[in-house]
Amino acid sequence: MSSSSKKVIIAALVGNSLIAVTKFGAAAWTGSSAMLSEGIHSLVDTGNQVLLLYGLKRAQKPPDEQFPFGHGKEIYFWSFVVAILIFAVGAGVSLYEGVVHILHPQEIQDPFVNYIVLGAAMVFEGAAWFFAFREFTRAKGKWGYLEAVQKGKDPSMFVVLFEDSAAMLGLIVAFLGILLGQLTGNPFFDGAASVVIGLIL
Repeated sequence: MSSSSKKVIIAALVGNSLIAVTKFGAAAWTGSSAMLSEGIHSLVDTGNQVLLLYGLKRAQKPPDEQFPFGHGKEIYFWSFVVAILIFAVGAGVSLYEGVVHILHPQEIQDPFVNYIVLGAAMVFEGAAWFFAFREFTRAKGKWGYLEAVQKGKDPSMFVVLFEDSAAMLGLIVAFLGILLGQLTGNPFFDGAASVVIGLIL
């Protein structure tokens, strides 16, 4: 197991766990659909990191009678499971929540709480993204970024980097949706932001 991959995943796991709790708290307090979708996004990302760590551990197992060449390929399987979870769970729930909120609009209470949580999440996610990007840049060596993704033997590192990039984009969309809803007095933007977050996932 690459120690840099493990460090990247653990950093993302800790960050996403803390962020998920604060996002769900803000969603419960304010009634924001976009914030609830962001909480789901962080929760799915947390589960993904747990699966990637499990995959890295499984890939370390020595060869045995059933797998004479070892278990190294398992990391690809668990990275695939992570991708399915992102699409099926994260995107599905976010899209559903957004459509429900558009059909049955609900005004956000105390949106300032959302701004504080989103601002803090951007700091944490930004730090996790920078850490993952730095480790990925080190690991890719002389390859270009796209070439490193295509030819890299450890998919866990760029999976985390892509997750963190999607998370940052989702935070920006949630912020804009809540802000537009507050400025116009139209809760439609909050639900629309939730749908966009689902599409990003």
